[in-house]
Parts: sequence; structure tokens; C-alpha cells
Amino acid sequence: MKLLTRYLVREFLKILVVCLVVFVAVYLIVDFLQKIDNFMESGASRSVMAAYFFYKTPFIIGQMFPSATLISVIILFSLMRKSREITALKACGVNLAGVFRSLVIVAVVLSAGLFVFSEIVVRNASARTNEIWTFEVIKRDPGKYYYGHDHIWYRGQDRIYWIWSFDAATKVMEHPTLYFFDESFGLKRRIVARRGYWEADGWVVLDGYEQVRQEDGDFAMTEFASLRLELPETPETFVRTEKQPEEMSYWELRDYARKVSLEGYDNTRYLVGMHIKIAFPFIVLIMMLIGIPVPLIQTRVRTPLSVSIGMGIGFLYMLLFGFSRSLGLSGVLPPLLAAWLANLVFLLLGIYLVSLVER
Repeated sequence: MKLLTRYLVREFLKILVVCLVVFVAVYLIVDFLQKIDNFMESGASRSVMAAYFFYKTPFIIGQMFPSATLISVIILFSLMRKSREITALKACGVNLAGVFRSLVIVAVVLSAGLFVFSEIVVRNASARTNEIWTFEVIKRDPGKYYYGHDHIWYRGQDRIYWIWSFDAATKVMEHPTLYFFDESFGLKRRIVARRGYWEADGWVVLDGYEQVRQEDGDFAMTEFASLRLELPETPETFVRTEKQPEEMSYWELRDYARKVSLEGYDNTRYLVGMHIKIAFPFIVLIMMLIGIPVPLIQTRVRTPLSVSIGMGIGFLYMLLFGFSRSLGLSGVLPPLLAAWLANLVFLLLGIYLVSLVER
């Protein structure tokens, strides 16, 4: 069995590498044709184009890996069936369940490897890809590439800021309102101003009024033309680059989602992305379970048709995965369910198909 296992794993990995190279190449060609107009309009150099696709390749590998796994295992067992190897194994008394088990273990290892690859390689490469596309191709103003540059809610240690708009380049805030709280989270001070700006090492607010709570609980109001504030928050506090989920690790995404929520913004997309970080690598195992029985259930089905069926199943999976993700982003489904719904449905399908295979 050990010799058979090594043979199956070796043949599967050979086919997997070929399928992955083909899928990645096709993806790159299609992506290049779709974006060539953007590169030409921006006047981007060849080095910029090459760098963009070079850094995007790890992301493409991660996206194509589950589909490559599905097609590879279908081709493997289709070829084994065609060469009568499946019949020979049965004649020798080999239980196919043991064969399936060895490939499932390989799929678990590959799923873990895909997770590590995504956490280390893909997130760093994706950050560089998005940076090239944003600033060198579509020429977006860096000062506007922030979440919350308008209608900012920010929560400090004992204060909350509301800023109608903030210009990162000039370090000017329009219509800021500052709320200060005591240890029991009772409002003790409130400042409302028309404008605020950063000067030297502190904030200066203009044309507003200040309300301070008195000992009797009432608030005394004082108007001011200019007021200097000593606050721990700097302009960089309100200049948060809007990161994409693929640019962060699972733990960074978890902390980022919590921080966005504390600052008063909707963090649903980050919660969905956080759960997808775990759910997506798991697809490799599901594709293995689905791919194994496809060429074995109906022995008269030829290899091209088996591959076509596999591609159809993969398409249906991605369709359901994208649909459930969209429901999660819109708030219809909880983030956890949105990330795992397609996996659960196709895991049951895979287990059912495996049960139909004659052992």
C-alpha cells in the first residue's frame, strides 16, 4: 500500500503542476487582455506592467489551486480507469477506500499549505499589486485612498471624534466635533468647531464653542475664535490606508475588523474576508472528494467528458461561493455562514458521490 500510495501521490502531483501552470497562464492572458487598455491609457511602462502581473501571480495561483486539484484528480483516475489499473487493483483485493484515504490526506496537507501560502506570500504580493494598480495605472490621488476621509468617527481612549471631512495632504479637518468622557463614560466636555488644523505638535480649532460640565451637572458654554488642543491623536491617526482583505493575514484582518468597528464604520466586508481566509483553503479537500468519484461512478464516460463534468462542478461551486459571499457582504447572511455555505453544500455532495463508488 505504501508503494501504491507513493505512486498515486507522485502521479497526482505531476498532473497538478501541469494543470496549475495551464490555468495560471490562461488567467494571466485573459487578465492582460482586459487591462491592456488601462495600461495604455495611463502610459505605464513595460516594467510597471511586468511588475503588476508578477506580483499578481501568487494571488492567481491561490485562486486556481482548488480548480487545478479537481481537474487533476479527475484526470488521474480517468487515466487509471482507461489503462485498467482500477480493475487490476480490485482484482488484487485492494480496497479503493484506502486509495481514497491517502489522497484525502494529501488534500488536507495541500489545504494547510495553501493557507500558509496565502498568509505569507499572497498577502504581501497583493498589497504590492494593488499599490501598482492604484497609484501607477489608474493614478488615484493618495490622499483619497483612505477609509473614512469623509464623515469620520474615531474612538480614542477617553474621547470620540466626529469629523465631517479630513484632508490628509493639508492636515485640515472640516466641522470637527470632539466628545470627552469621564471614567464612567459620562460626557464631561464637548468641542464643536468650523475647522481644525495641525500646527507644529498640536491641533488648533477655529470658530466654535466649548461646553464643559460643571459640578452641578449643567454645562457651561464658551465661544472661541481659536483654541489650541493638546491631544494624543495626530494627523496620521485619521489617515488610515484602506486595506483589502487579501492584503492582510487572518489575524491582521481580525484586528483590523475590530478596529474599524470601534471607529464607527461597517466592518462586515472584513469579517466576511476573515472567515474566507479559513474557508477558501478548505476547498482543496472538497474538490478532492468531488473529483475522485466523477470518473469512477460511470465507467463508460471518457476522460474529456469527465473533465468537462468536473469543470461544470467547479463552476457551480464558485457560483454558489460568490453568491453566498455577496449575501454576507450585504448583511443578509452572517459572515461565518456566508464564508462556509458553499463548502458545506459541496462537502455533502462529495461525501455522497464517494459513497456511490464501487469498492
